[in-house]
Amino acid sequence: MLVPMALADRAKAFRYAFVCTATSVLGGLLGYAIGFWFWEAFGAGVIEFYGYREEFRAFEGAFIEWGAWLVFVFGVTFFPYKVITIASGVVKLDPLTFIVASVLSRSLRFYIEAGLIWKFGEAVQRFLEKRLALVITIVVFSVLLGFVAIKYLVD
Repeated sequence: MLVPMALADRAKAFRYAFVCTATSVLGGLLGYAIGFWFWEAFGAGVIEFYGYREEFRAFEGAFIEWGAWLVFVFGVTFFPYKVITIASGVVKLDPLTFIVASVLSRSLRFYIEAGLIWKFGEAVQRFLEKRLALVITIVVFSVLLGFVAIKYLVD
């Protein structure tokens, strides 16, 4: 909804980005709550049924260790943000870490879109609709690969 609303009134593009960020993070908190409070009732039994208890524990450990980065990366990219919000609740990622990573990633995504609309208007609309998620994904993963490479080269 950000793109058509910002195109309709480019002067309000950043206001719309703020609203999108705030409501997205609030929705993310709802997803977190679903994972936090309802996992035991619905999901845990499935893991048990298929015999993946140990694998899930390994996933939990990795998610907690890398959780802030996962929330940030998937909050900016095309991957459905709601999946990562529910997973964050399931593994009981620190709520403050979740909120900070969510605010940073969602605001980055929405403010980039708003800025491009504000600056270029309709000329950038097709690009945003078709390629922005891909470009952001490539940039984020490139930066992450750089961090990983530096970590292993320095250690």
